[in-house]
Amino acid sequence: MQLTEKQQGFLDYLKNQLGSEGKIPSLRQAAKDLGVSHTAVAQLLSQLEKKGLLEREGRYSRSIRLTPVKGSRPERAQGREVPIIGQITAGLPMYAQREWDGTVIVDKDLFGGDNLFCLRIKGESMCDAGILNGDLVICEPRQYAENGEIVAVLINNEEATVKRFFLKSECIELHPENETYPVMSYSFSELLVQGKVVGVVRGAHPTFSR
Repeated sequence: MQLTEKQQGFLDYLKNQLGSEGKIPSLRQAAKDLGVSHTAVAQLLSQLEKKGLLEREGRYSRSIRLTPVKGSRPERAQGREVPIIGQITAGLPMYAQREWDGTVIVDKDLFGGDNLFCLRIKGESMCDAGILNGDLVICEPRQYAENGEIVAVLINNEEATVKRFFLKSECIELHPENETYPVMSYSFSELLVQGKVVGVVRGAHPTFSR
């Protein structure tokens, strides 16, 4: 798939914003950052959408997601397998486990980095960030987080969840992206940051190899 220089630059911008901010920027913010008009940004979005590199649903600011190239199953040279974490083993980083629930193939140009892993989302607590029930979130291993980042954490060595992270003076707060869900507070000893969310895959079916 061939991209123009402008299309590739815009795609790289979206990937960088997703990696550093944990979300896709608004139309206004993208236009400001790139020094172009809203119309130019809208045109670039449409072009990337037609090429299957992103999906849009509803309002711009909460509905853009980068996707692997659609179509036939990617060739090994173009894709990479990322393990889907099933059961969580207490005390072990999620990306160090071997209890996998299959794998998903993603575009290696969209999702780089070492030891990436996926978690399947259950529930609607992050829907306003464009992360829906049944989606796979792709995570980059990390044991720390910056305020406002969307991360995967392990609670009390048992329960894995994906929330927006905020470090307070006496606790850690996990913020949902759905106003019907409460903010949860935990002591420092209760949480282990496992990774930063760097992408979302919707409607993916795992593959298995034995």
